[in-house]
Amino acid sequence: MRILRFIYCLYALVMFVACMLLVIPLVVVASFFGKLRGGNFIYRLCSYWARAWFFLIGIRHRNFYEHPHDKNKQYIFVANHISYLDAPVIVRALQQRVRVLGKVEMSKVPLFGFIYRNTVVTVDRSSAAHRANSVRILKSVIKKGISIFIFPEGTFNETGKPLKELYDGAFRIAIETQTPIKPLLFLDTWRRMHYRSIFSLTPGRSRTIFLKEIPVTGLTGKDVESLKQQVAAAMEQKLREYKAGWVS
Repeated sequence: MRILRFIYCLYALVMFVACMLLVIPLVVVASFFGKLRGGNFIYRLCSYWARAWFFLIGIRHRNFYEHPHDKNKQYIFVANHISYLDAPVIVRALQQRVRVLGKVEMSKVPLFGFIYRNTVVTVDRSSAAHRANSVRILKSVIKKGISIFIFPEGTFNETGKPLKELYDGAFRIAIETQTPIKPLLFLDTWRRMHYRSIFSLTPGRSRTIFLKEIPVTGLTGKDVESLKQQVAAAMEQKLREYKAGWVS
């Protein structure tokens, strides 16, 4: 089984690179159209890339909506973070204009980093100045009518609990821009690819659960903590209900 898994992971890696090489020329062209128009087009390309790659490696993705979801409405999306596979699931699940907050380290990966820099708002969590600048960019994105996506846990959840402790950033931005929170659950990425190794990848199902939006109308900076706890409680409850595999 280990040999078969290694062969499958090697095949998946080759397909990942092959799909990326097909997309890169279009990304280069789109990058000349600016961060707004070009970025929206590149995000759609990444969505097609993820769709093709999942098909080729046998991952079947589906979205499930606990409440009606308006793709034309602006949100701050938040989700649990448990696997490297979370990244392609984002562009596979969200079929609307959105920008993702991601770690600056990923922008240094050859080839992939070029696409990453043109679609993601990067953040260096070790630098207060860089974090502040990332927040300013995210707010400017919202002003342009584009949704944003943030992993409020910041990094992989290795605790065995439904969620790690959440950072304030997403909830502070939501209140300051009066943009509702839309929690998502990535239920199967942990089973498809364990956070300890990219060579743990397996084919199978992938589900994203869209939970009920949480409004922030009228909230102020004093409500950041209560909003964060409200979102965390809603996500933890549903992760337990759906029997997320990593919850001990």
